[in-house]
Amino acid sequence: MRAKTLSPLITLVALTMVAAAIALAAAVPTGPGGHARAPGGQTERLEQGITTDLRLDALRDARAAGTFGRVEAVSGVSAPGWTGEQLMNAKTDDWEPAVAADPHSSFVYLLTTRYGEPKPCPGNCPTPQIVLEISNDNGVTWSNGVPLCACKGEGQYDPIVEVVPNTGHVYALWMNGFNVVFQKSTNHGASWSAPVPTWGQVSWNDKPVLATSDDGRDVYVSWNGPTGGDPWVAQSHNFGATWSQTKVVDSRRYFFAMDADVLSDGTAIFSESSLDYSGPAASAVGQVQHHAFISRNSGATWSNTVLGTVELGEPCVSDLCYADFYAGHNTVTADADGDLVFGFDGATTPLGPQRIFVRTSTDGGRTWTPRITLSTVGRMATAPAAEATGNGDIRLWFAERRPADRWNIWYRRSLNGGATWSTPLRISDATSGAEYKNADGFLEFYGDYGEIAVMSNGKTIGTWSEGFSWLGPGGTWFNIAS
Repeated sequence: MRAKTLSPLITLVALTMVAAAIALAAAVPTGPGGHARAPGGQTERLEQGITTDLRLDALRDARAAGTFGRVEAVSGVSAPGWTGEQLMNAKTDDWEPAVAADPHSSFVYLLTTRYGEPKPCPGNCPTPQIVLEISNDNGVTWSNGVPLCACKGEGQYDPIVEVVPNTGHVYALWMNGFNVVFQKSTNHGASWSAPVPTWGQVSWNDKPVLATSDDGRDVYVSWNGPTGGDPWVAQSHNFGATWSQTKVVDSRRYFFAMDADVLSDGTAIFSESSLDYSGPAASAVGQVQHHAFISRNSGATWSNTVLGTVELGEPCVSDLCYADFYAGHNTVTADADGDLVFGFDGATTPLGPQRIFVRTSTDGGRTWTPRITLSTVGRMATAPAAEATGNGDIRLWFAERRPADRWNIWYRRSLNGGATWSTPLRISDATSGAEYKNADGFLEFYGDYGEIAVMSNGKTIGTWSEGFSWLGPGGTWFNIAS
């Protein structure tokens, strides 16, 4: 099957919009890296609106052509030890899912970004919207997805969800336009607090992640913001009621927060990447750096350690995809003893195939082992996601273009804190169920990230999105260890 292509009408609209974006970008004052300095990031804001319009057009086009939006049988041979890959909702265009599991009950929570559905409130009620799916039986069955918040705004993006280990309360983080908000539920997701702003006086913020202490009192959020994508940490020490903000680095690089954890001793760690966008038309150039930001004093100060310096890998050539789409992903997780695993992607030669690397620490991030490779050398890989449990039990997946030229999700497990790993196992094991899937895999990794969690029964759940192209449409898929 060939990759889905844009209709002539959508192509014409896309070219017109891109031209307008370029014209506006030239007129807007920029800060370091060529990113907009205006509140909200005017070029980013315009790009976000354009992308949403194009995704909705692509979705309508695919539905009209009969290639998307109908329920198809999902078949395939389940990976050994897994129940088999499932599609959360065949009729909806979903990307960038997040998942969290309650360690002391059978509740599992999944958030996804959903395009093209009826607005859940009148007036300025946005699309896309963040949709909540809940399972009360460790992923066997799921509720019907509902909007997490029928809130007015410009669009909802980048969902993150965590469960407070000691209480079972659920914390959620997402973007309303270019403002990051926090919500929580104390009744297994049945109802949620009103969104709480995390940004204070910071004029715009983007790409957030979230971590919480075991009791839920200390909540740490990182997002990028002014002047040109600098990393910030917003923190609350009263269960998310009020927030303060600190810029961690002031630089000419653009940062992306990807993952976070809080150790049992209160140490907070974020895994983030930084890119240099000083190339032509604000393109990425040079090397990608992978950072660990660590605080050992309840967020008063933060250290910055570069754990990986890699080359920009193979560019994305999917419909209207930006070249560095596959670059700059990382993950961090701590087991019950506080031992850390830090995974990241990157190429060893400029524009070469990316690998998945892992480094580990047994002293809270003060020292780290040399990196090892978990993906197939010579194959393009991206977007690792990891979760730890117990003493050195690490579960990790990543996307890799294998076999053939299709994408698949590959799973590896370590029982000794990341020193050695199981043989890679393909857990995107469905061979049908959508027009963008076949026996070799799926056409495009859809969205910037997916996630993994360990449920109360000790089993793994992983979720990600697959699609026709970067533009879509696509769907959220998941698989569970049996």
